[in-house]
Amino acid sequence: MSTTPKKIGQRFTVRDIAAYKGKMPIVCITAYTAPMAEFMDHAVDILLVGDSLGMVLYGMESTLAVTLDMMIAHGAAVVRGSKHACVVVDMPFASYQASPAEAFSNCAKVLAQTGCAAVKLEGGVVMAETIAFLTARGVPVMGHVGLTPQSVHQLGGYRTRGESEAESEDLMADAKAVSEAGAFAVVVEGTVESVARAMTTSIPIPTIGIGASSACDGQVLVAEDMLGLFSTFTPKFVKRYADLGREVTSAVEAYAADVRARRFPGPEHVVAAKSKS
Repeated sequence: MSTTPKKIGQRFTVRDIAAYKGKMPIVCITAYTAPMAEFMDHAVDILLVGDSLGMVLYGMESTLAVTLDMMIAHGAAVVRGSKHACVVVDMPFASYQASPAEAFSNCAKVLAQTGCAAVKLEGGVVMAETIAFLTARGVPVMGHVGLTPQSVHQLGGYRTRGESEAESEDLMADAKAVSEAGAFAVVVEGTVESVARAMTTSIPIPTIGIGASSACDGQVLVAEDMLGLFSTFTPKFVKRYADLGREVTSAVEAYAADVRARRFPGPEHVVAAKSKS
């Protein structure tokens, strides 16, 4: 059961999440569909509709080809499937980087068409102006610094960030810029533990770690990673709490065997003709 003070049916808000800073660990997990959202909703504080759905659901090699329409469709599904968690939707690549005005137009579309509570943008100092523009106009924003998958080519691949002194200083500046721009929380991904820890103590908004530090104000994982439903690769920071992929394989193999042996459907699975009186 959730340890949060919210009753089931009372939706978490961004202000609730911000108020957890230093008081209670924030539980966040990804969700892309209404059924998965319904399964997880009662136990978490935030359901993140991540652009990771491109890889997890669509078999893409990265998140870069994910579209705004895809994020809206999945975001709306997660909102429909949940009643408790604060739903945050990722803004996909190229939907917010061109200008603050374009970012506002696309973010407003996501908020209006999904019913989500907030959007998430990748980038630190470079996105501070856009975040300030959005929050001043009523768009709640979650930031994302450290390893930013939408910039994977520029960063030289999926590597841990903050291993040099210069890079650590840049990451600290990113976290500070996102906070000062008005974000209510920030995801810290793939970052050296000591740097993520320092970020958490130096900014007034919650940090949500993934491959970062246990000292972060909260943690997030991709649901399919922790449930064993995505096996293309498993990041070092993932802890698997189940191996549902193997169970799915076993169940389908048993079904196929029953069909081929004509054990399914059995008499209990079909409707017999009514006898004539």
